Amino acid sequence: MADLFTKVQEKVAGKDVKIVFPEGLDERILVAVNNLAGNKVLKPIVVGNKEDIQAKAKELNLTLDGVDIFDPHTYEGMEELVQAFVERRKGKATEEQARKALLDENYFGTMLVYKGLADGLVSGAAHSTADTVRPALQIIKTKEGVKKTSGVFIMARGDEQYVFADCAINIAPDSQDLAEIAIESANTAQMFDIDPRVAMLSFSTKGSAKSDETEKVAEAVKIAKEKAPELTLDGEFQFDAAFVPSVAEKKAPDSDIKGDANVFVFPSLEAGNIGYKIAQRLGGFEAVGPILQGLNMPVNDLSRGCNAEDVYNLALITAAQAL
Repeated sequence: MADLFTKVQEKVAGKDVKIVFPEGLDERILVAVNNLAGNKVLKPIVVGNKEDIQAKAKELNLTLDGVDIFDPHTYEGMEELVQAFVERRKGKATEEQARKALLDENYFGTMLVYKGLADGLVSGAAHSTADTVRPALQIIKTKEGVKKTSGVFIMARGDEQYVFADCAINIAPDSQDLAEIAIESANTAQMFDIDPRVAMLSFSTKGSAKSDETEKVAEAVKIAKEKAPELTLDGEFQFDAAFVPSVAEKKAPDSDIKGDANVFVFPSLEAGNIGYKIAQRLGGFEAVGPILQGLNMPVNDLSRGCNAEDVYNLALITAAQAL
């Protein structure tokens, strides 16, 4: 796992990437940003009251050298952000509502990203996923051609690295959603120097069972292949047919995936969430994420149980996405 983050750190160091952290009074955030700035990896911006943050840093013996602190209550460019927010929400927010919304640290941080004053955002140490994702969907929005954001985990154990999707956002994706998730997950894999071989998972392999659920995945495979013909992608597969060469030979001998898939797209959120947690807890894999994909600019969500190292690592990933 150290190798994975060493590579990412080498990729982003010296590129002057600015990442905003809305939770400026959280101890884990302060330790991480202090280290990120100290290692000259990226330029951190923390959001909150400057005096309170500096007092907290002093308590923790942190210098915060190279860390910018922006307070929504005193921020000089607030009027410009208010106008941009009203414009972006297209009639869904008055100026008064915009001013109120932008005092919320997640909305404020997201607007900094939208206006190009930061390159990405990391939040969620003290906020729910909804608090982090909602401003991103309203302001940054999904990329052209992508209808929904999705959440992937990089699963790492020693030299092994896999991408699991969607394990965080979409409860019951349809065929179109699954195709999108597959393509975006392949892009995420490439960011980590994983050459993507995408398996669309089900409880059936190549029509061995027939139901609405298996047909949904088979249809997603067709859509994904039309949208991204250059990708090595196939399905529907049971997990063993996607991962074990001897099983693949028996169950899907004509497939381009020969039991060597490294990007796994689950048919529903419950399957994805259960799957990654089994790999993590029984298989001893480290789960990095959720990494949000499909947005115009990177916003990532920490687990509330995270530690300072998790914050540091997710900041590296966010910076890599920004590049």
